[in-house]
Amino acid sequence: MTRLSFSKLSRFETCPLSYKLHYLDRLTSEPGVPLLFGSAVHAVLEDLVREHMHEERVGALPEDRAAGLWQEAWAKSGMSGIDVFREGLDIVHRFVREQGLLEHHDVLAVEKEFRIDVGGFTVLGYLDRVDRVDDETVEVIDYKTNRQLFTREETDASLQMSLYHLAAQELWPWAKKVRLTFWMLRHGLRQTTERTADDIEGTRRYVETLGTTINKAREFPAKLNSNCVYCDHRKHCPTYADALQGKREFICEDNGDLEAVAKEREEVARLAKVLYARKGELEGVIKTALKEHDQLVLGGVRYTMFKTSKTEYPLDRSLAVLAEATGLARDELLDRIVSIDNKALEALLKELGKSLDRPRLNLLKAELDAIADKTHSPRFWAKEVA
Repeated sequence: MTRLSFSKLSRFETCPLSYKLHYLDRLTSEPGVPLLFGSAVHAVLEDLVREHMHEERVGALPEDRAAGLWQEAWAKSGMSGIDVFREGLDIVHRFVREQGLLEHHDVLAVEKEFRIDVGGFTVLGYLDRVDRVDDETVEVIDYKTNRQLFTREETDASLQMSLYHLAAQELWPWAKKVRLTFWMLRHGLRQTTERTADDIEGTRRYVETLGTTINKAREFPAKLNSNCVYCDHRKHCPTYADALQGKREFICEDNGDLEAVAKEREEVARLAKVLYARKGELEGVIKTALKEHDQLVLGGVRYTMFKTSKTEYPLDRSLAVLAEATGLARDELLDRIVSIDNKALEALLKELGKSLDRPRLNLLKAELDAIADKTHSPRFWAKEVA
């Protein structure tokens, strides 16, 4: 049987040329800092939990040991910079605190290899961690160091998690239910999803179809996207090199031709994403250098870092001063100057969700939504049609 993995499937989906360079041409991979950082953090958490299991401990994970493991992983990684080091240290410390009490017998596996047959293919991979939730449920946990959270749609449609569901079913056939969790380490939260029987059937068919497509592929075009800047083979990609130079294949000559307008717009949008990502990478280098200098003058441009200020007024004391000066009642002042920030409210509701049952939480959200003032502004939106 032909062997597949989520990494292979995902790389081909993201960019066929990257797949060819990596798996067919077997070029040496040149991982960037995000990949090195994620691998180092994964290694620390794997060792930390595995030691807890082997020593059959019940209790909190040791923070000192977590810090020591991070120092060892950092030294092996080849990364540099105190900011990145501290960020990793903060992540492993936060992980220990969020994990809390851990009973060794609740952890079924750490970095568990799996092999599942899908159609005419064998899919191989590893599960970061699997916990026993109860006598009928297992939880597959995948550690993520992403800076950006997944949307609910991305979590529910994740091919990686669907494959993990299949693997958990084969490895622990007694489990009637499989919980799938992305542990978002930078954000201190878990994004959880599940799969239905129909979801799994669709996954099997999709993997078989995509695997067949990969086997039959004779051309491997590049797909420009914002992740190109992190690709481990970008130095060998002529399309990426052309994008950095702003080279374009199509220019609309008649703005009355909407098809041509749309075609050029999409090409420019793809280039913009690549260039913006590259801009962020270059700015990161300059910001790091500015930590050693008050300012830099490079190529006729002056670079410096500055702090922005934010002013907040304490509620009760500010209302008292205003009431005394204006003679207005406190409630009237509150109605005129105070509103609740949407992000702050979402954070509070997320925290309350740990103690309130779902029906009560949904009712609370509905009540708040009913009294909210909403404003609408036109926004341009575009998405490729499958």
